[in-house]
Amino acid sequence: MSISVNSSDRVCENGIQHVELLPATNDVHGGVIVDMKDAMDAQHFLTLLRASISQWRREGKKGVWIKLPIELVNLVETAVKEGFRYHHAEPHYLMLVYWIPETTNTLPANASHRMLVVQEKSGRFQGTGVWKIPTGVVDEGEDIFKAAVREVKEETGIDAEFLEVLAFRQSHKSFFEKSDLSFVCMLHPQTFDIEKQELEIEAAKWMPLEEYAAQPVTQTHALFKYILELGLAKLDRDYAGFSPLHITSVFDDKLSFLYLNRAGDAVPKFS
Repeated sequence: MSISVNSSDRVCENGIQHVELLPATNDVHGGVIVDMKDAMDAQHFLTLLRASISQWRREGKKGVWIKLPIELVNLVETAVKEGFRYHHAEPHYLMLVYWIPETTNTLPANASHRMLVVQEKSGRFQGTGVWKIPTGVVDEGEDIFKAAVREVKEETGIDAEFLEVLAFRQSHKSFFEKSDLSFVCMLHPQTFDIEKQELEIEAAKWMPLEEYAAQPVTQTHALFKYILELGLAKLDRDYAGFSPLHITSVFDDKLSFLYLNRAGDAVPKFS
């Protein structure tokens, strides 16, 4: 669960002392992510940073990520002097990292993995600032993997190759009071220049996984959280989804697709 960390209470001889901390959210790996937005002078930032690190160390936190917009570049030197290092940079911000415990640093060397995300002009997340994966509805007679490729192309202009169905969700009384199956799919991009759909999409971009994880909705919304965890497990080769196999019916010779997990020695290999 993601929580906002703005202050802490410490017990001292004279009672409870209120300590101001940097605003942060917990990540899924036992660390915290600080998303700096408000202007701040370097001395005040240093005070909050030291207090925050002390608090997070007591809480057993591991990695600390600080996202600094270019407007707050005056804080970079202060953070670096406190032991932070550069992780990656984007046109509008710089990401700094710090490893708290006296153990082997397991933070990734760079943000090598990103995901394609969109903000929608309509629906539940309209105007909320939430970034989500492209979604859509399968047309009548359309195969699942073809629909996934089509929706990504329509919403973002990205050509992609279908890889696997990672999971699916069943719900009831959804559209028109009907039951619904939603499939979480993994695709591999063939192009990278985004051309968003103007009718439905407010914005689209490639987002580092740690940024997607830092969204409060990712920690509080089960589907968002599991999408992230499935993706991370897939990247770590700890998870295998279902890929389509073309088969023919013995009854009428019609073609269809069987989605199956081909990982492991016990699974038959098909040509």
